[in-house]
Amino acid sequence: ISNIRYGEGVTKEIGMDLQNIGARRVCLMTDKNLSQLPPVNAVLNSLAKHDINFQMYDNVRVEPTDQSFLDAIKFAKKGEFDAYVAVGGGSVIDTCKAANLYASSPTSDFLDYVNAPIGKGKPVTVPLKPLIAVPTTAGTGSETTGVAIFDFKELRVKTGIASRAIKPTLGIIDPLHTLSMPERIVANSGFDVLCHALESYTALPYNMRSPCPSNPINRPAYQGSNPISDVWALHALRIVAKYLKRAIRNPEDREARANMHLASAFAGIGFGNAGVHLCHGMSYPISGLVKTYKPKDYNVDHSLVPHGLSVVLTSPAVFAFTAQVHPERHLEAAEILGADIRTARIKDAGFILADTLRKFLFDLNVDDGLAAIGYSKADIPALVKGTLPQERVTKLSPRPQTEEDLSALFEASMKLY
Repeated sequence: ISNIRYGEGVTKEIGMDLQNIGARRVCLMTDKNLSQLPPVNAVLNSLAKHDINFQMYDNVRVEPTDQSFLDAIKFAKKGEFDAYVAVGGGSVIDTCKAANLYASSPTSDFLDYVNAPIGKGKPVTVPLKPLIAVPTTAGTGSETTGVAIFDFKELRVKTGIASRAIKPTLGIIDPLHTLSMPERIVANSGFDVLCHALESYTALPYNMRSPCPSNPINRPAYQGSNPISDVWALHALRIVAKYLKRAIRNPEDREARANMHLASAFAGIGFGNAGVHLCHGMSYPISGLVKTYKPKDYNVDHSLVPHGLSVVLTSPAVFAFTAQVHPERHLEAAEILGADIRTARIKDAGFILADTLRKFLFDLNVDDGLAAIGYSKADIPALVKGTLPQERVTKLSPRPQTEEDLSALFEASMKLY
């Protein structure tokens, strides 16, 4: 489990933390939008107060690509830093993890650590520098995970690097930072938390995975659902059910926003150990093949499907499909999200969870399926092709899937309501 510190205003301690570890050259990473906002100011004030020598890199791309990772890696190698601070959402924290990894392993080729089958998926054996992550969205839980996701432009598909070695040394969870998030960013970030919790709770159990690696260093970062991750996933799901709608609808609701910030970390600890499965596996080509979609509230110069949105749009179809295995877990999740299951039949678990999710999304004005963000049935073969290399997560689905199954899931997700 990651080391996390929680509380309003704890960001002011970062300068002392860096002093305590003897950091002399610090890399502060963020993105252009955030560099002008209170969370980055709070970090800058703390660094100044404690005379920390740092360089700022604010060129992180929202929804990073292999090229944007390489740009940050180049900056990190040149700077010869002995500590890193990442202030932002998952895009910033993931970029900083990659920069730290490749600067610590300067002779490695970029594809060495990228997940197989796209990269070589080599285990990380080099020591990394300390990384303090300061999340500003309530979504990815990246401050607690050993995963860094990016868009591999050549194949137009998302992939990533997964290793416990790249987990941040410390996550600073300061609920004050969520107050500057616009409504749709709160919503899409929250959908990521929702799917992290649901997918890790319904993932293939850890003791049903095989074969066991011959050496523990080759164990994947994601182990399948297990008794420890279950605790975090369910707790996060309960918080989402209680607070997500409130956090979206009222930016002044500090209680709701603070709780969603915690839920993001809790779900991160859950899925960071168990893993996610089909919603995430299918989301990567949905993001990677984006055409012209530009979401409301995102100040970007390129088309993008926000990660949480790309994940949640397939969730009704996915959980209707996976519920044949462990239907009781799907039913329990539906109940937490507000379904009345007193007279429910166990064989209907998938449909009940799918309906509950559809109502949830409809209430929050979510785009009506993949068709609403620019896809049509003609795109399904490309979407399936982009899902196939995502074995790191698709193999964690409790129910194996064929290409025909994936086609049917994408088709069922074209329209939600």
